[in-house]
Amino acid sequence: MISFWKTIDGKLLPLDNIEENCWISMVNPDDVEIKRVTEAAGVDPSVLRAALDEEETSYVDITDDGHTFITLDIPFIEDSSNVMYSTIPLGIVLTKSNIITVCLKENSLLSEFERNPPKSLNTFVRTRFVLALMLRVANRFLQYLRQMNRISDSIEERLYVSQKNKEIIELLGIQKSLVFFSTSLKANKATLDKILKGAALKMTEDDTETLEDVLIEVHQAIEMCSIYSDVLSGTMDAFASMISNNLNVTMKTLTVIMILMAIPTMVFSYYGMNLEPLSHLPFNDTAWFPFLLAVTLFLLVGYYFRRHHFFK
Repeated sequence: MISFWKTIDGKLLPLDNIEENCWISMVNPDDVEIKRVTEAAGVDPSVLRAALDEEETSYVDITDDGHTFITLDIPFIEDSSNVMYSTIPLGIVLTKSNIITVCLKENSLLSEFERNPPKSLNTFVRTRFVLALMLRVANRFLQYLRQMNRISDSIEERLYVSQKNKEIIELLGIQKSLVFFSTSLKANKATLDKILKGAALKMTEDDTETLEDVLIEVHQAIEMCSIYSDVLSGTMDAFASMISNNLNVTMKTLTVIMILMAIPTMVFSYYGMNLEPLSHLPFNDTAWFPFLLAVTLFLLVGYYFRRHHFFK
């Protein structure tokens, strides 16, 4: 899918074709769309295809034809796996007259950027446009991290009651998401530091301040990832200890019950032997089975009440 956007009268409006000073948004483009953009913008097709690699890491580079190519990891919500959140690369190409973004999957970040762009966004000022997109990416990381924290709190409350595998798997998915976020954020930070110190983007003093704000947001997201990951690891370890302790208590209870139930079994087995020397045992002709069963039940009930601290 490919779309074209341009700032007209202060508003970001869609276009039918590629024009100068427009934003070209490409989401999982096919070969025909890649060829159309590369011929119109004069970009090497390998640059656009590099951003379509799901394992592509974050970096910044100046191509041989003088274009600036930036790859950032952006967050998105996963629908088809146990991992709730993940990251995918977003390629940004700055040509002499256009801004090109390439992404492998459709995501809400770019969709919302198209529908609700930042104020004073202008496709004619390409550096400021890219910085605004970077800031939106950093804010989306923070938004999803807060969502993960709320989800983990909700799962923890359910886990106190149910203690089923479903909740454990969900917590494991959040833990994996935090690892993905932490790795991507650190790579993004390294790329942003390189942009700040290098000459990949021509920036004014205001642009430099904006980039520093983006770095602050990214640093905050990294700290949140670290804190949430530590808390979640401690929570899962605590629940693992609780489950192990509950298993030990259950096994102890079952062992006591088996020992108590073994008493009448031993007695009945002894009296049930059809041997002459055993015919003179005491109470041999007495129906004392109900009495012995009552004593056993009394001991079981007494253990239950003592186990639950009804009396000491």
